[in-house]
Amino acid sequence: MQANFETVEKISKTNIEATGKAFEALSKITKEVATEIAEYSKSSFESGSKAMEKLFGVKSFDKAIEVQSEYAKSMFDDLSARTTKIGQLYADLGKEIFKPFAANMSKAAK
Repeated sequence: MQANFETVEKISKTNIEATGKAFEALSKITKEVATEIAEYSKSSFESGSKAMEKLFGVKSFDKAIEVQSEYAKSMFDDLSARTTKIGQLYADLGKEIFKPFAANMSKAAK
């Protein structure tokens, strides 16, 4: 009977440690995602401001269309790159969160 309690206590301790490691990974990667979003917001605002300055300085409709097209393309490219990066961070998050639990399961299976 005592051995069963010790086994349960050991498993509980191992799971608590794994949960702590999972929360560390969650915190770290969530911070990286928030930083990436903040950087995107900042660069998006700066790009928009620069595009508006260019638009106010143009003298022809054709040049305005060119400036707007360049801005739209650069924003799409930037958004695509950032979305890919954030998606990769979330994929890493899933892997990192379950890594401690997978290690516990492999130990338990032995």
